[in-house]
Amino acid sequence: MKKILLSGLVAALFATGAYAFDPFTVKDIRVEGLQRTEAGTVFSYLPVKVGETMTNEKASQAIKALFATGFFKDVRIEVMGGVVNVIIEERPAIAQIDFVGLKEFDKEQILKGLKEVGFAVSRSFDRGMLDKAEQELKRQYLTRGKYAASITTTITPLERNRVAINFKIDEGDSAKIRQINIVGAQSFKEKLLLDEFQLQTPNWISWYTKNDQYSKQKLSADLESLRSFYLNRGYLEFNIESTQVSISPDKKDVYISVSVNEGERYVVSSVKLAGDLTLPEDELRKAVQIKPGDIFSREKLNESTKAISDKLSAKGYAFANVNAAPEIDKEKHQVAFTIFVDPGKRVYVRRITISGNTKTRDEVIRQEMRQMEGAWYDDERVKLSKQRIDKTTYFSEVNVETPPVPGTTDQVDVNVNVTERSTGSISAGLGYSQAEGVIVQGAIAQSNIFGSGKFASIQLNTGRLNRTIGFSYTNPYFTVDGISQGFDIYHNKYNPISLGYAYRKETTGAGIRFGLPIGEKETLTFGAGADYTTVNIDRSDANTPLQYIHFADKFCGGSSTCSNTSYPFSTGWIRDSKDSVINPTKGGIARVGYEISPVGDIKYNKIVFQRQHYFAITRNTVLMINGEVGFAKGLGGQDLPYYKNFYAGGPSTVRGYDTASLGPYEYGTNGIVRLGGVRRVLFNSELTVPLSELGFGKDKSVRFGPFFDAGQVYGDKSANQVAGVVAEGPIRMSTGVALTWTSPFGPLRFSLAQPINRQENDKIQRFQFQMGQTF
Repeated sequence: MKKILLSGLVAALFATGAYAFDPFTVKDIRVEGLQRTEAGTVFSYLPVKVGETMTNEKASQAIKALFATGFFKDVRIEVMGGVVNVIIEERPAIAQIDFVGLKEFDKEQILKGLKEVGFAVSRSFDRGMLDKAEQELKRQYLTRGKYAASITTTITPLERNRVAINFKIDEGDSAKIRQINIVGAQSFKEKLLLDEFQLQTPNWISWYTKNDQYSKQKLSADLESLRSFYLNRGYLEFNIESTQVSISPDKKDVYISVSVNEGERYVVSSVKLAGDLTLPEDELRKAVQIKPGDIFSREKLNESTKAISDKLSAKGYAFANVNAAPEIDKEKHQVAFTIFVDPGKRVYVRRITISGNTKTRDEVIRQEMRQMEGAWYDDERVKLSKQRIDKTTYFSEVNVETPPVPGTTDQVDVNVNVTERSTGSISAGLGYSQAEGVIVQGAIAQSNIFGSGKFASIQLNTGRLNRTIGFSYTNPYFTVDGISQGFDIYHNKYNPISLGYAYRKETTGAGIRFGLPIGEKETLTFGAGADYTTVNIDRSDANTPLQYIHFADKFCGGSSTCSNTSYPFSTGWIRDSKDSVINPTKGGIARVGYEISPVGDIKYNKIVFQRQHYFAITRNTVLMINGEVGFAKGLGGQDLPYYKNFYAGGPSTVRGYDTASLGPYEYGTNGIVRLGGVRRVLFNSELTVPLSELGFGKDKSVRFGPFFDAGQVYGDKSANQVAGVVAEGPIRMSTGVALTWTSPFGPLRFSLAQPINRQENDKIQRFQFQMGQTF
């Protein structure tokens, strides 16, 4: 019996030769040596079956195909008596992958990266694939600036033809950018140009921003920022000629050199409109922001073409094409632009599709849509829809796409994709005063109950003197027309007996409210409620304020304890034009609120005017201004009850002063008692800048800036004339710095304030902290 052996190595190198055999009919095919691989896998790669003719070429093809799978270390074919024996030696399987010295990365992140290059647990072990895995690890460390990182790999054989892979890593120190040079810059100082770079030399916050570690992607972005800087200042022919990155021999320092050619500065000589304008030319020209005589600016030119495109999109021309063609006069250093307008066909919306909302119901999102299905496409309404969905605060990200409908030229779909955020929140304010010690104010809220868009919250104040608990509920979609409905229940105890003051107040109340939208940004509000208040005033105690004793005389008939009711009705007007709830950059809030209690034991009215606005000073720097005026007065010959007074001072009114510490006061045996007042004026201004603008990375969630606050509370003339009552004095002012962090838990706000015109008996609180409030 003749036996012919064809090894895998020989078959891989030669198609014919000493080991060739004559063609024969295959009687049987057998496979030996398999441990994990199914025999069917081997059969599927064989180019011959039982009963067919086996040739030397087919045998070579089979061996090459089996080798190519990567499953096998060796493949041999034995031919004897018409029987084909395929003898397999499988590669070992990777049983485990371990790391020693891995600190810079999360293990799961590294394993995911290795899997992408084909190296993972349960896969066949291959020395070539191991080399790729090591290169991938080194690449990951290079992205973090760790050029000195070294990797030692240990392969440990295990039973059942398996191996364990251990990567021992010496990460070393990250290489730091020691110097960045810009060669060829003459029109601007190098320091000004380097301010455009994200990459920087080490500074005191580099440990957080990591912007002193070289990254090819970051450098590319910085070069584009540098190009934009020049193009927006007239340098039309600016060019980056070369970029060099070098590393020191010890792999600890990185040096970057950028060579530029500024070219000449160009002035715009003319701007023309051409093509099918569709809209009146005068209307389109209002959108052109770059004018003859201006220094050329690519940013203004792009904004001009975009503004024209937006105007056309608002009329249904969703695929308008607007391009600017330059004509350069190099001798005069002038450039003329012709803006070509091609509106395309007018299109309408076929379908609106919502995705990404696993909890929030579709109808909640559709309630905020202002672009309707079947209507002409309106880019402004699409943007407004996105803004309204974002302002619900239910989503961390809102993306809107308008792809054309395949096979048509006049239809688009509107695809809204949202990323839901946790809508349960805990907000808090923390402060300290000599009177109340540590004060914690907080709320537990759920702003999207069962995905319905409804809101509920519990408010809590744990001050030693002032304790409050309240429950609020709001249904913003009470009717299909957008009318909102809500109610509030609250209970408050004010008990300064621990300070030696012999009076207490306890209030329980409830109210219902409605909101009626009268425009996209304007709402009328209406509400009604009931308050039940019990006061306990010890008239004989020297620490009881005289204003409270007068209250007992008028409302309690001279008794130390009495209860009274009031039935307040409220109405208001609100215009909210902010572009964002968390970090607004433009727009603001205008608010007028009026409250009156015409019936019951207590009769009064109050009115508050507020105007808040945000001004974008630069792309990321925002000036916030807030002003508020409030008035209150008793009705029917009554004085305003002291517990309905206005108060000021604290992190949400005038920072640097203790909470509710401004306004008229009385001296008691145990200290000063703040009385509040019937009028209040407030002013707040704050300039906020992302830390990224100050050179600390690109993270815009942390904002920092100076502020100025002013405010005061005034008592009525009759109250200020009561013996023992000290008038309020001048408006109190303060200045300082505030830091706001848009954290995963909500906005965190820290302020450090210095009172400007502190008076002798003012209560000062320089450091204050808030969570979940802007002003």
